[in-house]
Amino acid sequence: MPKRLLLGFLAIVILGIVGFGVFAWRPAIGKIAPPPASSFSPAQVARGEVLAGAGYCATCHTAKGGQPYAGGYPMKTSFGTIYSTNITPDPKTGVGTWSEAAFRRAMRQGVARDGKHLFPAFPYDHFGKMTDADIADLYAYVMTRPAVSAPAKRNSVPFPLNIRALQAGWKLLFFRPEPFKPSADKSPEWNRGAYLAQGVSHCGACHTPRNALGAEKRDQAFAGAAIDNWIAPPLTSANPSPAPWDQAELAAYLRTGVSRYHGVAAGPMSPVVHDGLVKLPDADIQALAVYFADVGGAAGRASALAPALAKAQAANRLNTGPQIDAAARLYTAACASCHYNGAGQPNPLRPDLALNSAVNLDDPTNLIRVILHGVAAKEGAPGVVMPAFGRFSDADVARLAAYLRATRTDKPAWPDLEKKVATIRAEGRAEGKE
Repeated sequence: MPKRLLLGFLAIVILGIVGFGVFAWRPAIGKIAPPPASSFSPAQVARGEVLAGAGYCATCHTAKGGQPYAGGYPMKTSFGTIYSTNITPDPKTGVGTWSEAAFRRAMRQGVARDGKHLFPAFPYDHFGKMTDADIADLYAYVMTRPAVSAPAKRNSVPFPLNIRALQAGWKLLFFRPEPFKPSADKSPEWNRGAYLAQGVSHCGACHTPRNALGAEKRDQAFAGAAIDNWIAPPLTSANPSPAPWDQAELAAYLRTGVSRYHGVAAGPMSPVVHDGLVKLPDADIQALAVYFADVGGAAGRASALAPALAKAQAANRLNTGPQIDAAARLYTAACASCHYNGAGQPNPLRPDLALNSAVNLDDPTNLIRVILHGVAAKEGAPGVVMPAFGRFSDADVARLAAYLRATRTDKPAWPDLEKKVATIRAEGRAEGKE
């Protein structure tokens, strides 16, 4: 390459780097003295507590066994592990020196007080839809928590992806900051549910698939996704449960973690219900139910309920007499006594597996995890335990899953089940489940 062309190319590269640096730069916002708790009204703090629950702030900003909101919770991504930060008002390791303006910018734009871009593991693409008043209330709640000294843990995101300035490029491609816009043709209750779901509760962060760069696929909103070694089912009409998720079912599940036709909240959904949404008033739970019933097309699927119940009752009768098939004997001995439902409506505390999402999903992950690790008393229905069957061999767990898939659904068989069980068992050991 001639020297002049090489110099020209280098000049273009340098100008590009400088230009991107200017584009990516964000100014720091000055530090403040930590505001005294008395500077916020009790009513404002109370409203902020509700919003913190709705946004699962404690769930994501509290490490296992750690102090509330002190950070250190690991979020595993395809790019490495990102640890949540300390959002207590500690002036050195937390957000004690953050002004409300700095807090608002982080929520709306994903930029920290010092001007560094935040990784989108912090769902600012959802929080940006919140109103100024709600952000102010949340700030009041955060700033009145006990201050905890907890230095940030080092992320394992490799170079060059760990360069914060590169997040400006990610934002340019995928981030469209805009406030929530109510739909004029929808009811106030629907709009309230949409505001919560799309904004502070960021439901799409778990239930929407992501592209290769970790951005939500907006054209597949709520279409289901893998999250924390579980599968977050679709919330759209693509949800495979034979019984439709109507408003009543959604409201019961979001309020109590128990649904008559769909089972109980387990895995990552359990803290959403029991630690987060529990803070919301019933009116907001109903609003979320109205919104997601519409997203899932519940009205158009209402006629599917009666046939689904009839098929489930017929499937239950398969395990009421002597069994010859080895898989049927295993299910009858280990599962049928709790999961049997006779004629009439299913008992919500004995989930009917013919109606359950886990048995009907294209991926057997959720079913296998529940068989291996059970459901603890603090997860699903309060005080009700499903025992773990981790003592079963991989072959027996695979046999159970295959049997349920074949007898409780009309879906194709899951492939390579025994290998899948072994993988999920290994994940459980890494999580301290066994």
